[in-house]
This record gives sequence, structure tokens and C-alpha cells, in this order.
Amino acid sequence: MTKYLLGVTFESGPDTTPMEEWTPEEIQAHLDYYGTLTEELVASGELVSGTLLTGPDLARTVRSDGVAAPVVTDGPFGEFKEWLAGYQIVDVESEERAIEIAAKVSAVPGRGGIATQQPVHVRRIMDDGPSDADEMTHYATTGEPR
Repeated sequence: MTKYLLGVTFESGPDTTPMEEWTPEEIQAHLDYYGTLTEELVASGELVSGTLLTGPDLARTVRSDGVAAPVVTDGPFGEFKEWLAGYQIVDVESEERAIEIAAKVSAVPGRGGIATQQPVHVRRIMDDGPSDADEMTHYATTGEPR
């Protein structure tokens, strides 16, 4: 089994109407769809974890030289559509299955019950990170662990 991160941002699909302008019934259908999908992935044993994230107005960036006190700043403040809204980590048999689940996430209903077609980022989670310079060089040039 291989783990994948499915990342959802605030980037919209074809309908760019903000959720604040959806009806309560449309919002509930949206949430119910996610709930049902989560139940299915838990039942299949494929869902490792998932959560919603606060907005970047509550995010902090930490920089440290390892000696002095860390410098903590607000942000990051990218474009709204680039903010990570939430994620799921799935443990699946193949990349194809991860893509199939991402497609279900993208098909969450929006206004009028129409699939949002929201982009979902699919990224493989490395089982083991590079442990020496050769492995890091290989990963940096191929994108694959050795």
C-alpha cells in the first residue's frame, strides 16, 4: 500500500460563486457528500487521516538558525485560491486508486447540486526520506526515492 496526500485549496471549479452565496440546502448537500465519502473511505480502511485547516490569517511562519530565538511572523499570505483548505491522507493499492478518490472529492456538489470540479492535488507520501547525500541527489533529480 502507498500513502497519498489529497490536498484541497480554495480554488474553485467552473462556478466561482463563493459558498457564502449558496443556499443552506446546497451547503448541507456539500457537507453530507464529504461525510458519506469519509465514511466509505474509513470502512474500506483507506483513510489514514484528514482535516480542515484554519485560514492563513491564523497561520504562522517560523524561521530559526538553531541558536537565537525563532522569528515568528504572520502568514504566509498567498492568493486566496492557493490557501490549503484541508487534506486527506489515503493508503491505497495504487496511484490510480488515489486519483479515483481525488475525483470523488472534486465531484462534491456545489450550487444547484452540480459537481464543483474543484482541483485536488494528489501527492505521494514518501515511505522513507533520503538518508544520505546520494539518496538526496537521486531524489532531487528524479523525484523518486532510491
